[in-house]
Amino acid sequence: MSQTNKKHKDRLFKFIFGNEEHKEWTLSLYNALNGSNYADPEVIEFTTIDDVIYMGTKNDVSLLVMIDSTMELWEQQSSFNPNLPVRFLVYAGQLYDKYMTEKDIYRYGRRLNKLPKPKCICFYNGTGSQPEEKVLRLSDAFGADDGDIEVTVRMLNINYGRNKNLMEACKSLEEYAWLIDRIRVNQKTMGNVDVAVDAAIAEMPDDFLLKRFLIAHKAEVKGMYLTEYDEEKERRRMLWEGREEGREEGRAEGLEEGRAEGRAEGRAEGRAEGRAEGRAEGRAEGRAEGRAEGRNEEKERVARDMLRKNLPLTLIEEISRLSEEAIRALAANLGISLA
Repeated sequence: MSQTNKKHKDRLFKFIFGNEEHKEWTLSLYNALNGSNYADPEVIEFTTIDDVIYMGTKNDVSLLVMIDSTMELWEQQSSFNPNLPVRFLVYAGQLYDKYMTEKDIYRYGRRLNKLPKPKCICFYNGTGSQPEEKVLRLSDAFGADDGDIEVTVRMLNINYGRNKNLMEACKSLEEYAWLIDRIRVNQKTMGNVDVAVDAAIAEMPDDFLLKRFLIAHKAEVKGMYLTEYDEEKERRRMLWEGREEGREEGRAEGLEEGRAEGRAEGRAEGRAEGRAEGRAEGRAEGRAEGRAEGRNEEKERVARDMLRKNLPLTLIEEISRLSEEAIRALAANLGISLA
């Protein structure tokens, strides 16, 4: 096992482009990214921070390239992560601290200290759909464009067949992209990661720069790819479980909201129906009462006329259909005495 794997499993990208024995591949990628044409791989210095852990793995590879005082931070991702800017912010801060300590730079002096210019680059090769290039910004996390700190990350899609100009400028990157694509194709037909990696390396054209290196380190390559594959499966599982939990919570919340809305609508409809029924019943009762009052008034009018004519009580009672008590009350009001 190589020295690079002492404390943790490196990713295959770092194993290739962060390899001290093959800095020419790293320099080729640097030139392709920056449009430069540096020729001496020894200008590259690999810089890492011990025990800086993100998502269970070390930061993939950071380069402190002293050419033109530039520090490039590289990270390879097989899953899209919109939180990369804040991760790069933390990592860059620790790299600068390490750099200033190593260079014995006094940070509290009156003279401005010159520091390497940072560039943040993410190499994306996941199976999800992403554009050729995308810029991620720290300010997106706090929803404002007037913050005092900004970090931008240039995310490049390095799946095989994407970013062709970059691939043509860096043959080792194109070969890496071809290898990952071929392993994925083999996995679908062969179903076994070990066999898929073996087959992909065997299928590599003989003129590929990476072929002899990958053959020599085949066991490590398989271990690193299997680690990445398992991590990706775990992320997908957690995502699926999160979606299931979200659906369950959503159904429960929706059910309760539906019940509340149903009760509110039912009450509203009930009140509306009650008002309509009440108005109808009120109108019916009003009409009945009105008719009854009208009939009673007519009876009293007939009784008063007969009382004024001094007709017998029994006749008035029979014709008006009022009670004797009601007729006597009317007579008292008229000042008429009855026998």
